Amino acid sequence: MKYLFNSSGNWIAFKIDSYLFNSNANWIGWFPWDDEHAVDKKGNYLGSIFDNDRFYKILNFPYRGYPGYPGYPGYPGYPGYPGYAGYSIRPQNTKDYTVEELKKLEN
Repeated sequence: MKYLFNSSGNWIAFKIDSYLFNSNANWIGWFPWDDEHAVDKKGNYLGSIFDNDRFYKILNFPYRGYPGYPGYPGYPGYPGYPGYAGYSIRPQNTKDYTVEELKKLEN
């Protein structure tokens, strides 16, 4: 399991294998290309992992084609609370996510 944070150091999501979950442990996306870039359940670009534990949306991310559908991952279990990760400078041309924004993707 990899915990993911925004630039403020708040825990916003976690990754298990190729699946992405919000902090409520609800599936919100996946990593179809075996790299740091994630899509939502509909196949639209969602965000990318930076510096091993930060999750940001790259503005103007190039379209990479429809990645298909991975199948439902099942419930990952309670992820625990990783604590506060500390502030990090957000890279240029990226957007930060809040906990609330990723919780809206549950449905």
